[in-house]
Amino acid sequence: MAGAAFISLWLNVPNPKQSCGKPCGGFSRWGSGATAGRVACSSFSDQAASQPRSLRLLSQGCKIVGCGSALPTFTISNDDLAKYVDTSDEWISSRTGIRKRRIITGKETLNGLALEAAHKALEMAKVDPADVDLILVGSSTPDDLFGGGPQIQNALGCKHNPVAYDIRAGCSGFMLALVSAACHIRGGGFNNVVVIGADAISRFVNWDRRETCILFGDAAAAVLLQGCPSEEDGLLSFDLHSDGDGSRHITAPLSLRDTADDVAGRNESRINFPPKRTEYSTLNMNGNEVFKFVCRQVPPSVESALRKADLSTSDVDWLLLHQANQRIMDAVASRLEIPPEKVISNLANYGNTSAASIPLALDEAVRSGKIKAGDTIAAAGFGAGLTWGSAIIRWG
Repeated sequence: MAGAAFISLWLNVPNPKQSCGKPCGGFSRWGSGATAGRVACSSFSDQAASQPRSLRLLSQGCKIVGCGSALPTFTISNDDLAKYVDTSDEWISSRTGIRKRRIITGKETLNGLALEAAHKALEMAKVDPADVDLILVGSSTPDDLFGGGPQIQNALGCKHNPVAYDIRAGCSGFMLALVSAACHIRGGGFNNVVVIGADAISRFVNWDRRETCILFGDAAAAVLLQGCPSEEDGLLSFDLHSDGDGSRHITAPLSLRDTADDVAGRNESRINFPPKRTEYSTLNMNGNEVFKFVCRQVPPSVESALRKADLSTSDVDWLLLHQANQRIMDAVASRLEIPPEKVISNLANYGNTSAASIPLALDEAVRSGKIKAGDTIAAAGFGAGLTWGSAIIRWG
């Protein structure tokens, strides 16, 4: 397995044996030969000194070769929700496009769903778990405080202890994990990277608040990103951003709860020990501000990624957006002048599944035959942070 790689942006490394010399997809089209936005890469592993290793880095591209998804068994419809909050199927569907969603219950776990999705992606790619070099999990709602990546790696049956870790970026989590995986392949010589988007937002929803409980569902989905010759590159470009000033619009902050009396110090002053236990509050979201944020930032991000790939919206076969709300997706498509028949949507059946939504919709579209080899996909995620990002993908 490849060792960790040091990536230095905008630097020219004088020793060619320590530099891959490839342009970074985030700044210019990979493999285009442009001089701006290059990434110089050198590995700290002993393998880096070998000639085959250097040649591998110089010729490395990446592409998605498999996908898979998994869903909880329990379905809750809009009519079911109407028994708990003041709403109706017509009210929800007309405002969001959602009709039902899946919710984790009983003994189901998010790791279990992620594991199932990863297995399916590997099966489609015909890759053995023993050949996996890295696992990245985009999730903000793991089963454990410390994330699920290593547990999923172990359950998947990977050999040689490949590194696995989580990326927390809300509904943008899958997009950031996908781009991170591409950087590991291009800059570090990794070959098979499992990228998972998995979330169970239902755990942090106040089911008495109509504003949020109608929106979310749980799911996991995965892709296998694999190294390939640069001429077969399938991740053509990307564009990523964050704006912490907008973080107040989507929050689930820690809150304190009393579990012990304050302890008096020797000088009889009051000190905060033992620390009070904390827990995350339920999700709060300013829907109007999120709508305006997406309409303002996501279309330019997609256009930027297309320019880096030397493409235009007319070259796009499919627009694959985070499945947040049908009104949001329609507004973004309209601003990009992409017709509705080119917009992939499964929102009606699953609701907003956060980091799982893009790979879940991708998996369904691939397995149904909608997406075909050679199709160009403009994908974009957006959400808490605030974070947003786009990638131009060529399938197959």
